[in-house]
Amino acid sequence: MNQSPCSSTAISRLSRRQFLQYSCIGISSSLLAACTNSNPTLTTSSGLDKVTFGTNWLAQAEHGGFYQAIATGIYKNHGLDVTIKMGGPQTPSGTQLLMGGAVDFFMGYGIDAINAVAQGIPKITVAAIFQKDPQCIISHPNTAIKTLADLKGKPIYVSAAANLNYWPFLKAKYGFTDEQKRPYNFNPAPFLADKTSAQQGYITSEPFAVEKQGGFKPLVFFNTLANLRGFDACGNGMNTS
Repeated sequence: MNQSPCSSTAISRLSRRQFLQYSCIGISSSLLAACTNSNPTLTTSSGLDKVTFGTNWLAQAEHGGFYQAIATGIYKNHGLDVTIKMGGPQTPSGTQLLMGGAVDFFMGYGIDAINAVAQGIPKITVAAIFQKDPQCIISHPNTAIKTLADLKGKPIYVSAAANLNYWPFLKAKYGFTDEQKRPYNFNPAPFLADKTSAQQGYITSEPFAVEKQGGFKPLVFFNTLANLRGFDACGNGMNTS
């Protein structure tokens, strides 16, 4: 990457630190680290530093603090003009967006940061909104499924991102196979129709959607990854390059 003049670098460091700091104010989370970046910072006619932040999905409760900080003027009060770009099922990976200059920060996965280091990609995680990954796997109640290990051989609806996130870990630890995988399109209907199946989710989202649509409380394996030895991951990390 091209190196910018020292004065631009100093401004860039300041604006990125400000963004992290006041994002965390909006969501009552702690800033874990400040970051530096060699890209020059753009400013608006009002003198605000422009920052673009990409989320990992469409607007939802877990992202509320970022939108609240825009709505209440927290960012502007501290010299930042923040634009949020929502993610979605067809959104390119955060790494692609960062390396292509489409965003300054992106909400990503912990394992993605590890992969970036292994591949020599100049990307770092500077903060984590969740100290424990809210990823969970849910299954139908009143079945022979009592533990996560019991899902071996059962159909499990997982997203494409799982292949680079937690699925390899589950294969290694529990002997899951790719034949078990079913495409999860963020619709619980296939799971509800198959009482032998399981599906991925966020502890703050899918269990409630299933209860509302299916009329029952699913069996939830919370902290599926976070509390298992060997995979203690944070969630909704803020990544930059």
